[in-house]
Amino acid sequence: MLLSEQEHLLSYNGEVLVFQLSKAKHAEGAADKTTKLCVRRMAFDRDTKLFAQKSSGAFSMQAKHSETGIVGCSCTAHSRTGIILPCVLMKVKKRHDVFKYLLLLLHSSNQFEQSCRFKLDYELKEDVRLFAGPSVLWRHTNKLFYISSDTRTVLSAPVQLSSVVWTGEIEGEGTVVLGIRTACLPEAEDEDEFSSSDRAIWGSEFFGYAIEMQKMLTGTCFMPHAYSRVVSSVCVCKSEILKKWLRISVVAITHKNQLIWFQDGVPKGVCELPYEKPCSIKTAVTSGNNFLFVVSFASGNICIIQRENFQVASKWQKVKSVLVDDFVGSGTEQLLLLFKDDSNTDALNTFKITNFGEVNYESGINYKDDVPAAEGLQENGLLTVQALETRLQAGLTSVRELQQHLRLKKKVILESCRALIDLVEERSHVLPTAKKVKCRREHRSLLIFAEPFVEGLVCLWDDVENPPHSLTKEPSLTPRLPDHFLEKLWQRVVGDSLVVGVKLTETFCLSVGDVSLSLVMEQDLSSIPPIIECRNKITRLNKAFSALSVSSCQIEPPQKKMKLDLHGRNDLKKGFHKRCSRTQLDGAKTVTAVTSLSPLLAFHRVCCIVLLHAKKQKHQNEGLQKTKRITLLCGKILLSLEDISNGKYSVNMLRDNSYCTGSLEDIHAVVAASIRFSFQIVSSDCTLTPVNSWLLGEMDCTPFKECHDIRFCHKAGNVYGTVFSWTLKSPFEGILTLFCR
Repeated sequence: MLLSEQEHLLSYNGEVLVFQLSKAKHAEGAADKTTKLCVRRMAFDRDTKLFAQKSSGAFSMQAKHSETGIVGCSCTAHSRTGIILPCVLMKVKKRHDVFKYLLLLLHSSNQFEQSCRFKLDYELKEDVRLFAGPSVLWRHTNKLFYISSDTRTVLSAPVQLSSVVWTGEIEGEGTVVLGIRTACLPEAEDEDEFSSSDRAIWGSEFFGYAIEMQKMLTGTCFMPHAYSRVVSSVCVCKSEILKKWLRISVVAITHKNQLIWFQDGVPKGVCELPYEKPCSIKTAVTSGNNFLFVVSFASGNICIIQRENFQVASKWQKVKSVLVDDFVGSGTEQLLLLFKDDSNTDALNTFKITNFGEVNYESGINYKDDVPAAEGLQENGLLTVQALETRLQAGLTSVRELQQHLRLKKKVILESCRALIDLVEERSHVLPTAKKVKCRREHRSLLIFAEPFVEGLVCLWDDVENPPHSLTKEPSLTPRLPDHFLEKLWQRVVGDSLVVGVKLTETFCLSVGDVSLSLVMEQDLSSIPPIIECRNKITRLNKAFSALSVSSCQIEPPQKKMKLDLHGRNDLKKGFHKRCSRTQLDGAKTVTAVTSLSPLLAFHRVCCIVLLHAKKQKHQNEGLQKTKRITLLCGKILLSLEDISNGKYSVNMLRDNSYCTGSLEDIHAVVAASIRFSFQIVSSDCTLTPVNSWLLGEMDCTPFKECHDIRFCHKAGNVYGTVFSWTLKSPFEGILTLFCR
């Protein structure tokens, strides 16, 4: 800063604080022993484009004007309130080379508060810093001293140093001093070899000292020790703790006229500075999150470096001071450049405010009379607005086309679902005309109503060899099975899940691995997909209980990339492979579909159609098999909020003497809504402990009256509601299966 010792500037909340020393006026003949520290609050007026004084204040000291001085000023956090306030360090020279120092806080009422005072037998000259507290830190005879408003005692840090390059806050460490000292080589063998050799070569090293915690920090997390001979000032841009590691981003200026960026101690970029003898660096964040580095030089020059490209963006000469704050009230920071002017004594007479964007104010320019510039600016603004409007209209056109396409896809899906339901229920479906539904050929994942075949559905991923005939002239697409394939349709509510079950008859001879259920909403809700997401399971309850999981997270119905051929001549042919795991189960089988209950409750009353999907295969010559997908209508279920509130569909797992009162449907519902775990228990040396007795006793399980082989756990705690099944294969081996939620 090139300002005089008796005048200091500080930016605070968009204002410029001007601190000056002045003599108090006395009567003639009176001794002049009173000095005032005056402050003026200056704010930028956007109407006059000049700085105007808002208020002022003063602090009187009993000392001669020639013996007092302003050491420095800064904005620091007050430890008692946590509020950031302007802070000024004053020096008063006493006799016999004794110096008294006052640390003053400035409040919003322009009243000064003396935070602390101390005396020294030497003058503060080297590396004087103000930080939170407020506190003062300085270097003297290669030692570090500090005092705060809390301790009010000068303390010494146990470190030797040649210079202080930065003081500030670091997350998790508090106030940290980054300095340079003569290298202290470690004697321990486990010390980092590269760091030791680096310090031995250069003879100096970086170190960090946490003042509040009174501990040393590794200097290599800031930058390598090799730079300790050339770095003059440092600015820590960002510090954070990630996975218990301290991450630090640092920029440093060197005696070689360079600005170097370090990330976690590793150099990432370098910028050659345009002037010699850089002395300080500060940061600014302007509009558009434009991060800038402001470098000041001893000659009074300033240069700006952008973080994005790490290059010099602008530079000025003959600058007295540079401040960073929101002076115009735009919400982001700007630079205030104060230039040298021999004709004016006021520091704010010659200035420039800029954010390298829309904010540019400079003293000495009459903005009202600058008509040509305003007209040119207005014309440029008009052209910019027109270009932006054109781009906006193009974007809106693209959005409308996308919305139209999405609406078309939704209509096609809804109409396909209606056609599928009518087809299963053997009703004639009236298809829309070709003019109502059009779609591009490149969308190959949808069934649409194409123009040549208005009366049928056409699949787009293959070409149609023979167009299908009308549904009214041909048999139904759904293969006819015996009417008594369905024994019972039921529904249950288990927790926050809805379980729908279909009990098949013993004559249902299709493979269980190819059977699934779909739930389709019957309501005409154009904005909501009618197909309900659900997962399927197939269970069979008889003397030996088993639960076969077909799919734990399958969305029904799955995509069926097959041509809808009414004559059945173009069925897909797949290679015949023997599957040992797929068998025909004897006894009644139950297929269940589990879905979330919460979305359905939003409709208050909802009716769902239950569809059964199966695969029918017929073996042919040469090892091939002919496969046909069939869809059967199982019926409808009605779900209402009143019935659920009354517990109409809730499972009943109460105790009745020594049995659980749950029905077969309750058992199927609990098993379907649970996750299955199986454990093989083997004992090679001795027979197994009776697990059934352990389940009935310690686990407080109760067998179902309908099926004694499975047991419901009534024990309080997390295991309540778990279903157990124990199968003893031999006295030395058994399988324990449990279903839990």
